[in-house]
Amino acid sequence: MAKRRRNESPERQALREMVNGYLKENPVKNGTNVNALMREMMYVILEGSLDGEMDEELGYSKYDFRNKETDNSRNGYNTKTLHTSYG
Repeated sequence: MAKRRRNESPERQALREMVNGYLKENPVKNGTNVNALMREMMYVILEGSLDGEMDEELGYSKYDFRNKETDNSRNGYNTKTLHTSYG
């Protein structure tokens, strides 16, 4: 386990360890690799956030169709475009 930095939260420490593990397996060699990595990370973060937002809004998770307390359903998807500095 990596040494905890001063005033670093446990969440940030866990994130740092996860990223360091990824970078050991997939070294960054140039700026293009950095941009591609940041773009992928942004995609994963935003997709997870939007899925969580939908779960909260509907009151049930994506595959929990039996336990829902609503007539609303997930019957498709729409695209959502977000403009960020990473693309």
